[in-house]
Amino acid sequence: MTQYSTRVVGAPNTIDYRVFIEKDGKVVSPFHDIPLYANEEKTILNMVVEIPRWTNAKLEISKEESFNPIKQDTKKGKLRYVRNCFPHHGYIWNYGALPQTWEDPNHTHPDTKAKGDNDPVDVCEIGELVGTVGQVKQVKVLGTMALLDEGETDWKLIVIDIKDPLAAKLNDIEDVEKHLPGLLRATNEWFRIYKIPDGKPENNFAFSGEAKNRKYATEIVHETHEAWRRLITNPVPASDRFDISVSNIHVADSPYRLEESNALYTSIPAESRKPAAPIDPSVDKWFFISGQPSL
Repeated sequence: MTQYSTRVVGAPNTIDYRVFIEKDGKVVSPFHDIPLYANEEKTILNMVVEIPRWTNAKLEISKEESFNPIKQDTKKGKLRYVRNCFPHHGYIWNYGALPQTWEDPNHTHPDTKAKGDNDPVDVCEIGELVGTVGQVKQVKVLGTMALLDEGETDWKLIVIDIKDPLAAKLNDIEDVEKHLPGLLRATNEWFRIYKIPDGKPENNFAFSGEAKNRKYATEIVHETHEAWRRLITNPVPASDRFDISVSNIHVADSPYRLEESNALYTSIPAESRKPAAPIDPSVDKWFFISGQPSL
């Protein structure tokens, strides 16, 4: 397995905070340069951890910035944190994305009847170890839910780290309920209510909130991987790329591949990590949301 590391710039909980991913000491794009598949059989996937379990900062791969560092999302100039909706605290899994996948906003999925959300596929890793920002985990697919977020298809893949003690026993979605009872229900509830404290309505799901099985989820992975491949290999005007930076150094057939001598690449900032800035105490508040789950 390829070993990846992180290059941290700035302090967590600040607008300037960035986490770049490195391979052999050189920055790569977690969106484009990290392979989706971690083995030749294509049964193990790479996952990029954006948000470690139990944390609140809404970190994400920056689609717009060169080489797609992880940064904290903002709204109206303020850093975004998810609220704690009782009994949950922060994110209840290691949350991240699959590299080399893309939910195409030009494509309406025949089952969800909604277009893609213009992001890599989201991943909920349910193993027992808490991950770290920028960590690249090797995972296997167990199933998926389909959130309908503001009218867009937003897949939530359920996976487990292949090194987890339970990994051998978890091979499909029904195994999750057998060995981790209540987790799928909690996952449904989390996504359904997490925006309510910010004044937004409940989120809706396709399939009435049902988690689809491994076979179905694997098909989604293949579809979104092919969508990414079209994005990264077809020379199209920037306006047709939905503000996505497609710069990369490892995709052999991509017209957007850069040499390491390119000014865009050499301008990537050096490591300069700083201690985390304080978080407003309101982030720790617990919200009690009424209503019944949809499962």
